[in-house]
Amino acid sequence: MFDDPVITGALTSVLGPNYMLHAHRHGHYNAVPVPGGWHKDSYWGYKRMRNHHPWWAMIMYFPQNTPKELGPTGVMPGTPYYETRTFAADETPDEALASGEAGTFALIHYDIWHRSTPNLLGQPRYMLKFEFMRTAAPAEPSWSNEVREWQPPAGLSSSIYRQEALWEENWNWLCGSMGSLAGTAPDEEESVRELARELENPFEPAALHAAYELARRGRKGTDALLQGIRHESVAVSRVSAYGLSAAGKEAVQGLIDALSDERAETAVHAAFALGEQRQLAAEATPRLAALLDHPSEEVRRSAVEALGLIAAPVDLAVAGLIRALGDADVQVRFTAGLSLCRIGAPAQAAVPHLEAALDDENRYVRAHAAEALRYIGTDQAKDVLIKSLFNTRWCSSTTPASTFYP
Repeated sequence: MFDDPVITGALTSVLGPNYMLHAHRHGHYNAVPVPGGWHKDSYWGYKRMRNHHPWWAMIMYFPQNTPKELGPTGVMPGTPYYETRTFAADETPDEALASGEAGTFALIHYDIWHRSTPNLLGQPRYMLKFEFMRTAAPAEPSWSNEVREWQPPAGLSSSIYRQEALWEENWNWLCGSMGSLAGTAPDEEESVRELARELENPFEPAALHAAYELARRGRKGTDALLQGIRHESVAVSRVSAYGLSAAGKEAVQGLIDALSDERAETAVHAAFALGEQRQLAAEATPRLAALLDHPSEEVRRSAVEALGLIAAPVDLAVAGLIRALGDADVQVRFTAGLSLCRIGAPAQAAVPHLEAALDDENRYVRAHAAEALRYIGTDQAKDVLIKSLFNTRWCSSTTPASTFYP
């Protein structure tokens, strides 16, 4: 089904060519007349910084006719950017339902708030969830784009908190631009001070709006965000990191300095923002590689992901990821595999280490090692991958009733 051009076209529009079908997938069953709880799916735990740029997406597949009375998945529009729920459970007039005929696919932002809705018919409702990962940042639009400049969509519900700067930055990113907000608004001191105060606003949408607006305001705005990433409040630090991820080259040195902060969360946030800066942050690679010895698993995981996104100097980044394949923490190991997928052929030196990872005790480490070999794609990588596949081959005709005869 995932070879159907309608599905591949939709996924390519959002995630670009060469997206990856993640090894994880899960079957969901709903037969209860009460709604499930609003939630975001995890990345095997909830401590990972969530991307505002569309690096990840999810497809929900419904194999039976699923009218709204059968309890389809409900999605809350406008919410993928928020860690906290900004809507009340009893006030959901904008909830979108993934209902339709058998064979319906619902393609959603991986981080959007969603839930199961009440199954009022009492009949079994099945849904199969699949995850997809972008393996390369966009260089140009990957959809049939007719308008280059960002235009706010018409007909937005008044209940969706407007994030014009965030939306514009995401649009430009999808069109191949990086750091497009930097220097696009005056860096007037009073305006910067007011926005910096808003970073502490307990209403998350307001704080996030301030962070992206500060990214527009040149050196003064960047300095305010760099102060914010070291704020005593972890929430302020995290929001500031999103602004710094869009602030352009001026933010890089301050973020490198923040990697040495005693608080692990600050280092995590700084590594995240540096990764989103990609090649602009190449000078951070030695410091990120050094973080692979950090006592915090969360810091090491963030450093590994950032190395795969920056990927320069490539030899140093690959050497760090090879080390990470042997980390004691399973999430560091499988994130190293995902990062090597993003680097591709220049990660050839990792092939022998990925071969060893094919025998890891964890299924996702093994799966991501196999994917990395596929994306590296050299003859050596293919030979290792084919050998592994033959060693694990199985016969679909073999059953307890037919063990070896035709």
